[in-house]
Amino acid sequence: MGLFIFLNPLPYTTAIKEICFYSSVVMILILACFRKLDFSFRSPLTIPFLLFALWAFIGLFFALDKENSIHDYQMHLLKYMVFYYILINYFHSRERLFYLSGIIIVSATLFSIGDIVYFYGILGHTLSTKLVTGLPEVAVNWVGIIAVPAAIFSLHHLITENRLSVKAVSVICLFSTFVICILTQARSTVLALFLSIIILCFKNKKIMVACLGIVLIITTMTSLKDRLTERDTILRRLSIHYLNCEIIKDYPVMGIGFGMEAYSCGKYIDIEAYSKRVPEKYRSLSIYSDPHSWPFSIAIRTGLIGLALFLYMLFACFKMGWISIRQGKDDQWGRRLIAAFVAVLVIGFFEPFFSHVPEVVFYTLLAMITIVWKLGDIRAVQ
Repeated sequence: MGLFIFLNPLPYTTAIKEICFYSSVVMILILACFRKLDFSFRSPLTIPFLLFALWAFIGLFFALDKENSIHDYQMHLLKYMVFYYILINYFHSRERLFYLSGIIIVSATLFSIGDIVYFYGILGHTLSTKLVTGLPEVAVNWVGIIAVPAAIFSLHHLITENRLSVKAVSVICLFSTFVICILTQARSTVLALFLSIIILCFKNKKIMVACLGIVLIITTMTSLKDRLTERDTILRRLSIHYLNCEIIKDYPVMGIGFGMEAYSCGKYIDIEAYSKRVPEKYRSLSIYSDPHSWPFSIAIRTGLIGLALFLYMLFACFKMGWISIRQGKDDQWGRRLIAAFVAVLVIGFFEPFFSHVPEVVFYTLLAMITIVWKLGDIRAVQ
């Protein structure tokens, strides 16, 4: 399962990742059959998971594209809930959490270096060019989701760790992930960096000011500053959200179904017709194949009730994080995980989110937050 997470952003590894995942599931089933396994579903997320999965299942009967909805329900929800429970049962110690964060750091470092070399070295673009075509299988919209959590873990290791080897790896990762975030010129990623740094370094104001200052200086010195005030892009995003609202008005309760293709294929949803219902000021000539925001995506696919249940799941997660921060006087696992989780949600609010690469990051962070909460809960009982 660690190999599955490590390979998540790396291209041409789909077959290996599938083998890793399903072999882990088979091992669990074999151990369970021989009663050699103490597998627990204890988690504050179990009830929110169950309610959301049940509502999405009911929505399958009303889905516009039933075949695709059934497929996505299995591959983009049930699969990652299984993934979540495997993680909380086998990375259940602080030592294993450290290894898991190390896997995320090294994986993101290799991905960032490889993406930079591919786009600027092999394709021959200048460094002033916005990184727009990432490595195969990883859209440029997902770069921040991969890079920012790893950067947060690296920054925390750099601040708190005394081991030289850990500091050296953390510096390399922090530099490579920060550089790729700047090269993508994604405003959502810069906002995520600011918020995650504030959360991580809130109790150490000097480090927080220094890190925020570096991000601000780099932003103002590059062409990214022009992107922050680019009116056309802002209007384009607003046009997508207006269009999303129009679809939600027509499918407010059950949504269009859990399948992602119903939105984009043109067979079930006439995006062009919906775009004509958008106020002319915010009407875009571009037609998009994704809602470009996790709240709108959930609301469109599962209705407003589904969105409420998903927010309940996030509430349970943040509650665990808050408890861990209050209890975590030793290593502040809770603070760094909430910082990374907020960064992922912020980026996902403005970008396509529900695909395999972002989902692995999302559910991995959910699992790590749960593990820290469980460790704190055990310590409190003792």
